[in-house]
Amino acid sequence: MATNGGSVANSILLPNMMKASIRPVHGQIFKNACQPYTVSKKVEHQTSVSGLGESNVLYPISPLARRHCIEEVPKLSLIVSDSAEAIKKTNAAIKTLKRIRAFPDVEKTKDSQAIRPGKVNAFRNILGVEVAHVSCLNLLKLTPGGHLGRFIVWTKSAFEKLDEIYGTFDKSSEKKNGYVLPRAKMVNTGLARIINSNEVQFVVKPIKKEIRRVPLKKNPLKNLNVMLKLNPYANAARRMILLAEA
Repeated sequence: MATNGGSVANSILLPNMMKASIRPVHGQIFKNACQPYTVSKKVEHQTSVSGLGESNVLYPISPLARRHCIEEVPKLSLIVSDSAEAIKKTNAAIKTLKRIRAFPDVEKTKDSQAIRPGKVNAFRNILGVEVAHVSCLNLLKLTPGGHLGRFIVWTKSAFEKLDEIYGTFDKSSEKKNGYVLPRAKMVNTGLARIINSNEVQFVVKPIKKEIRRVPLKKNPLKNLNVMLKLNPYANAARRMILLAEA
């Protein structure tokens, strides 16, 4: 945990929620906010000019950079004291970000984003900074585009409340009825590395190197050698037919 001076005061135990396996459900959550749409069945039949085809509607996706300027941040995950929640002035919020050395990551968004200032917004008035409540975290905000690695600054009370909201591997959540963190089926997901390990290869049977080739089947009515194997008298019968025709 970082203090007001920017130094590391102490460390907090990592919540079990951050040790759970990642579920690729970002796309399904994003579809919940999509408005269903379609084109008219009379498209391209209402004008005298025909187009190249029906247009495809695409949602604009803003590319968010993942190169955060956090080289001078004292420690990750970065946790600040609860006094940061009482900040009401933007000037005080900027000073706090400078103390914990997280302000260089904010400065890179000045040329690409704009925000409408307001009163008592504090951190919300700073470009590139979003404020969220720990009890209603949104996956679309934490991982934009489904990409991990967004720089997050936690307060001490919010970080300690994660186990209460999402529960642990052995205890269900206190806020979500009957919810338990999903446990990974495999501790080591490197399946190819496990199969090729010396311990597994010593037990399994060796690879069979016997090569079985399928014989090539030939038509005896067109191939004389195959016909002679089936009928040795075929050569004499053929000779008698040729002599009779002569």
